Amino acid sequence: MKTAFLFSGQGAQYNEMGKDFYAEFSEVRDIFDTVSRLLETDMAEICFNDDARLNETSYTQPAILTVSYAIQHVLKKSMGISADVVAGLSLGEYTALVSSGALSFEEAIPLVHRRGSLMEKAVPDGKGAMAAILGLEASVLAQLCKEVSEESFVSIANFNAPGQLVISGETSGVNKVMDKTMDKGAKKAVLLKVSGPFHTKMLESASREFAETLDKVNFQPFNKTVYTNVTADAYSNIESIKPLLTKQIASSVKFEQMIRQMISDGVTTFIQVGPGKSLRSFVKRIDKSVTVKNIEKVKQIDTIAKLVQS
Repeated sequence: MKTAFLFSGQGAQYNEMGKDFYAEFSEVRDIFDTVSRLLETDMAEICFNDDARLNETSYTQPAILTVSYAIQHVLKKSMGISADVVAGLSLGEYTALVSSGALSFEEAIPLVHRRGSLMEKAVPDGKGAMAAILGLEASVLAQLCKEVSEESFVSIANFNAPGQLVISGETSGVNKVMDKTMDKGAKKAVLLKVSGPFHTKMLESASREFAETLDKVNFQPFNKTVYTNVTADAYSNIESIKPLLTKQIASSVKFEQMIRQMISDGVTTFIQVGPGKSLRSFVKRIDKSVTVKNIEKVKQIDTIAKLVQS
């Protein structure tokens, strides 16, 4: 019986996320101050003051990492609550690596700022898009993407849960697949508010540039198991971190497959740490037999404490 922390990915951000933790805990204010110094901008202002930068990828990513790490820090240092294994959705994998000791928080912040900047600039505005496709089998969607890609590239970017998939690619290709999915029985097809066709080969240029940044990072041994979106399995050693993080930008996110592997490896309780509840809902769709909670507010600490200590 193992407990896993799952860390939020891009798209989970919202104004005032983490504000109650910031008000309640001095160590959280210290964390925000560290980020503000590293990025030379006020992270509290970005997160709490309805700042447009919260939805700009280069700032969205460090903002979510800051809030998720701060909540995890409070759970561990102030409450003695920790997980046996950790993982995240795309960006959330960086918080997982920080949680595991493999990556320092001080290195992670400029790293994801750089990652976000490269992802944002990889494809010109309007040339790429992403869409959530609900209620359709992955095999059916994959076939539609293959057919449409003969004219305009599109592929499955996220395998989030059964009936919860995301496509990404050229804008015209994404729109064509969206139209076709409704004919195939999809319940819903919704364009996502993102700045590019993430997790596809269209971001390979960003991936190559990011590899150069990763070469300068000093990764450390893991103090707990971390799972990766790219293979849906655990990292085997620290040498695998750089190549897998390089691939992650332009590879499909195998979240569903990863969760199934974690369950197979003995995880029975999942706790989403950070803004939003989407990972919690994904896990519930994947396997209703496991226990799933989330924490994004101070008032949820007692519930999490009782769950972990039971």
